[in-house]
Amino acid sequence: MKEGRLRRLKVKISNFKLKDMLDFKNLPLRRDKAIDSAEDKVIQTDFPINSNARALHPAVQRMVVSRIIERGASDARTLILTTEDGKPAAWFRAGQYVSVSLKIGDSRVTRPYSISSSPKLTKDGRIHITVKGSKNGFVADYILKDLKEGDSVLVSGPEGRFYHDPLRDSLNVVAVAGGSGITPFLSMAYAIRDGLENFNLTILYGSRTEESILFRNELESITEETDKVQVVHVLSDEQKPDFEHGFITADLIRKYAPEDYSLFICGPQALYSFMESVVSELNLPVRRVRREIIGVSGNMVAGPCEEEVFHTITVHQGPYRFEIKASSKETVLVAMERAGITAPARCRSGECGWCRSKLLSGSVFIPSENDFRRRKDKDTDHIHPCVTFPCSNLEIEVPRGDSEV
Repeated sequence: MKEGRLRRLKVKISNFKLKDMLDFKNLPLRRDKAIDSAEDKVIQTDFPINSNARALHPAVQRMVVSRIIERGASDARTLILTTEDGKPAAWFRAGQYVSVSLKIGDSRVTRPYSISSSPKLTKDGRIHITVKGSKNGFVADYILKDLKEGDSVLVSGPEGRFYHDPLRDSLNVVAVAGGSGITPFLSMAYAIRDGLENFNLTILYGSRTEESILFRNELESITEETDKVQVVHVLSDEQKPDFEHGFITADLIRKYAPEDYSLFICGPQALYSFMESVVSELNLPVRRVRREIIGVSGNMVAGPCEEEVFHTITVHQGPYRFEIKASSKETVLVAMERAGITAPARCRSGECGWCRSKLLSGSVFIPSENDFRRRKDKDTDHIHPCVTFPCSNLEIEVPRGDSEV
């Protein structure tokens, strides 16, 4: 090709490509015509993935106490909760808990309870929780004495990480339970029986007397239906044939544990404290020891709030401002609930971070065993009110609590 001259190229466009070009050119015209001819109404649509997400992780489940089972000498009640609309309840992993919201007087309070039923029952819209009486148990007393069949309750979606994970845990689990701490293990046993979980479960269950054993019949029935679940009862106050006696020690665990196992622990605060030395004696890897949410530690000796003093807490919540009185012996969350402030709460152990709030001024005490805050939150004076005790007048900024849970 000579310099300065342009060479003309002939490009042949097929009929198919020409049609594409014309369609593209006319696209705005077709779009405007379709819009002008459409009905003037709001399109109601939902995507299956969003529906499934809401079903699996609901903010609230409206449920009814359809049946109450009294547990006699155990001073406990099992509540069978059923969804109001008859739809399936949120699916959960055996070992998880739900937060139950109740209106008691002028206060809206929440408490976490482990689910004691099989995940299989969620298809029928059911979950079971069991509540045991406790000293100064304000909510427990209400549930045991005043809640009745037919009452409505609000329940959160399933929470917590206290379940068997095959990527983390051994195929063999030794469960140490005390009192109502049997509930998540009962759920695991049901799930194993129903083929929803696949691991071997040995439960060492501590009770004071044979008569006070919770779910004895249910546990025996499960062990008859599957050889993957074994239950060993340990009585502290009685010596009887076919029962272990005393406390659940490292030697007792070694007696029933296989060579390779994970240790799961659930029970009252006294059990967790006792098991600290037992766990250290067993020399298990950290990943092989699992604990259910422990509640608020009663250890105030190391804190500056040893003497009970009453303080004023100024609470900022959205556009609202409240001034309430609080004892140095109660958590900030309890003080807010008692004053009728709806504050966010789920685990009440400092773990989930649901109640994360900003400390604007004042001095507080947080038991070290309950301080699960991120380092950044500590640096920026954020607290978890569910495990924070006031040691002076406080000013805090608290998120708006869900009015329902």
